[in-house]
Amino acid sequence: MKQRRLGNSDLYIAPLVLGGNVFGWTLDEQHSFAILDSFVEKGFNAIDTADSYSRWAPGNKGGESETIIGKWMKARRNRERIMLITKVGSDMGQGHKDISKQYILQEVEQSLQRLQVDYIDLYFTHWDDNKTPVEESLSAYDKLIRAGKVRWIGASNLSPERLQASLDASKSKGLPKYQVFQPEYNLYDRQVFEQGVGPICKQDNIGVICYYSLASGFLSGKYRNENDLGKSVRGGGVKKYLNERGMKILNALDAVSARHNTTQSAVALAWLMHKPGITAPIASATKENHVQSFADAAALQLDDTDMQQLDDASAY
Repeated sequence: MKQRRLGNSDLYIAPLVLGGNVFGWTLDEQHSFAILDSFVEKGFNAIDTADSYSRWAPGNKGGESETIIGKWMKARRNRERIMLITKVGSDMGQGHKDISKQYILQEVEQSLQRLQVDYIDLYFTHWDDNKTPVEESLSAYDKLIRAGKVRWIGASNLSPERLQASLDASKSKGLPKYQVFQPEYNLYDRQVFEQGVGPICKQDNIGVICYYSLASGFLSGKYRNENDLGKSVRGGGVKKYLNERGMKILNALDAVSARHNTTQSAVALAWLMHKPGITAPIASATKENHVQSFADAAALQLDDTDMQQLDDASAY
């Protein structure tokens, strides 16, 4: 499977990243191992998680996803073949987001321990606390990179202003630069990224791996009306897409997937893979056929007609 370079780093990934948010939530350890095995068997290599996954599930405190991934890598002895992404900054019980230097240096040790690794390939500012000076966060990452605990850094969910300020500080103060950005971006949710941080990422050659690539499952085509919302625990988050524009997008996905004899999910993911400036979408899986749709998407060649039809249907 052809790999893509993340920004100006030396990290290369297959064109889809596995989302680890379901590990320890809708998937127990055994089923998580099965999904991870299937994912790498199909030629993929990048796994995305965070210290806060999956803190929201009853009985969880955060770190469950990292713990499962760490156990899996140790059992499979495959750490060197995995491009490992995790994040810091979410509320881990302290009641607020935090990207202060002290917190980052403290929290990375917890992540390394749970993951059972010596280093993290790509470490993300998960959320902005909107108060820590960007230089302070970057100086924490500088220390971690010099110590060999982190190879490269990225950011998620920063405003265009805070991302630009971070890039300016990296340049003027000789601090590490965010090489990758992680926005919410999919066929339905386009405008915020395309009119916000998207142009900054393009200008600075920042790699982009986007989350909610299937719009919480809406773009799989299985949610067509409110009666379908009970099909999964995530169904409640899909209701906002059940409108005229959402139906136009589904109709276009139906048409393109029929032409290529594949699934709507594969087409929605392939659209992202074919978008200039997008390095790879992130998608999570709870079943083997989900992982198969990832492989189908990576193999799918959408032509200009396909892309135009999808672009037109999802225009905002």
